[in-house]
Order: sequence, then structure tokens, then C-alpha cells
Amino acid sequence: MNATPVHLSAPRYVLGENAADHTSMAHLSARAAELRMPPKASLWGWGTIHRTGKNLETLAVESGRATLAAAGAGPGQVDALILCSTRFPGGPRTHGGFVQAVMTGLGLTDAAFTGITLNRCTNLLAGLRLAQALVASGQHHTVLVVTTDRISDEATRMENFALFSDGSAACLVSARPYGEDAYEILGGASAQDLPSLGWSNEISSDLARVVNDRILAPLGLTTGDVDGLLHPNLFKPIVVLKERQAGFKAGQLFLDNISRVGHCFAADPLINLVDRGEAGQLRDGGRYLLASSVPGVRVGVLLRKLPAAQQPTSDQSPES
Repeated sequence: MNATPVHLSAPRYVLGENAADHTSMAHLSARAAELRMPPKASLWGWGTIHRTGKNLETLAVESGRATLAAAGAGPGQVDALILCSTRFPGGPRTHGGFVQAVMTGLGLTDAAFTGITLNRCTNLLAGLRLAQALVASGQHHTVLVVTTDRISDEATRMENFALFSDGSAACLVSARPYGEDAYEILGGASAQDLPSLGWSNEISSDLARVVNDRILAPLGLTTGDVDGLLHPNLFKPIVVLKERQAGFKAGQLFLDNISRVGHCFAADPLINLVDRGEAGQLRDGGRYLLASSVPGVRVGVLLRKLPAAQQPTSDQSPES
């Protein structure tokens, strides 16, 4: 779908440094009763939650540095930063300092920056689609995409669709692959239903089918040609029901991280991509769909895994 090949490289993530069983949550039973959820951990996929004492800037810097190190890229090779978060702290008077802290921590000096927040837990994939367009158009050569989030009020760590964990994820989007963990971006799409954007609505398998068709049909592919779906770590019954309704089979899903990681906001698709790779579940040439849904919105980005690429030397410029 791209006239100019665009690549995603070196996905990495960090989780909150304080891991604890879900039973450590205060008033867990009361919250489950409030949400009318039977307290059955195996049913929902309740497991470990990851809390952090760090701020969003620190989490973003840690994941961004991990990506640069894995890519074998120096900060000078990055000419744009896309920074995603469900809630950027403060307002206009504090946002400059927030960006300054992240960029200084990453060693970025002259990179253009863009913030993404209104897409909620599809922020990262919206950021990846923007980065893809910037690279394909030639406006930028190497874009660092980072998403960072944490729970600020423990009373909201459990919702009726997920248990939330704190963390951050990052990757490079560029004209050429970096490092030994790289993918070609084959395409991406989004779909939305404005009347369904409200928080209380369900996520839509209809929108997922629209996104599947917009991505796959131009490539002559179907959902059966997708080797793996990298979906959000929502509660197991929700993921299985909605994604099966969207046309995916059970073997295409990756449910392990629902209990191991929890729902790390927009970072889940990248987290699951990394962990599925470490579990030996990715193959060279395989097609993997990063996808995320919130009420009224679905976003997807289709990747093709490349064979291990030669790491670039530190003196290569973004144009090389």
C-alpha cells in the first residue's frame, strides 16, 4: 500500500517496576461487585499488575532508550518524535517542560515532536500510522514513536473491561530497517462510529471487520492470511468474543499477557509483539496485525517480519 517502503524496528517496552498479584488491590471484591463481575480470576484473566513510582517522562525515556539501543541507532539519527499518552500531565504551561524532559532524556535535540492523546488506547497505533505517513511522504526519515501511561488513582486500576498496568513502549518507524528485529509496514487503517465514542459503549467487532477489509483487501489477503493478531490485553472473554466476531481464529490470538502484564493502555500491541517474538511465535515473512479498539474506534497496522537486519553503525545519518 506504500509507494515507499516503511519499516517498524526495535519494538521495546518497560513495565512498572513494582509487580504484584491482583489480590494486592485494595477493595478488589467490592470493586468487582460494583462492576457486577463474578470474582473468578481464571475467567477474566486477572493476574499480575505492574505499578510504578516513576513519572511518565521517565517511563518514556526508558522505553525510548531501549529501542534506540536495540536498533543500534544514535539520537542524532532520529529526526522526529511522536509522543503518545492517554493523559499528558498538567496543561499548556507544563507541556513544554514535559517534552523537554523526554527529549533531553533521549538525547534528542533537533527532532520535531508531535503529541497524540485523544485516541485513548489506540494512541500508539494512531501514532504509528502518522509516522508511516511522514516517512512515506519523505518529510522525515526516522521517527521514534513512544507511548507512556500510568494509573494516578488506584481506584480506577480495575474497569469492567481490563486491569490496568503502568508502562511505556517504543519503536522506530523509518525508511530502512534498523537492528535485528524489524518489520515492513504493509498497511494500516482506522474506522470510527461517532455515536459510539462514549466511554460506556462496547468496543465494536463491526469496526474491526471494516479495518480488516481496508487493510487486507487491497493486498489480496484475508484474515486467514494473518499469522498473528496483536490485540489489547482486555479481559479474556471480551478479547475472544470480539476478535472471533471480527473474523480471527483462536490460534491467531495471544492471551498470555492478559494475566502476565495486564492492560498497559495503548502499549499492548507492541508489548505483545515483543513477547510473542520471545516466545518463538513469529516467523520470517509472517504477517502480524497490530490492532486496538476503544468504543467507537478501531485502528490496525499490518506488519511483515523481515529476516534479521544488519545493525547500522553509529555514524550513519538518517538519510543513509
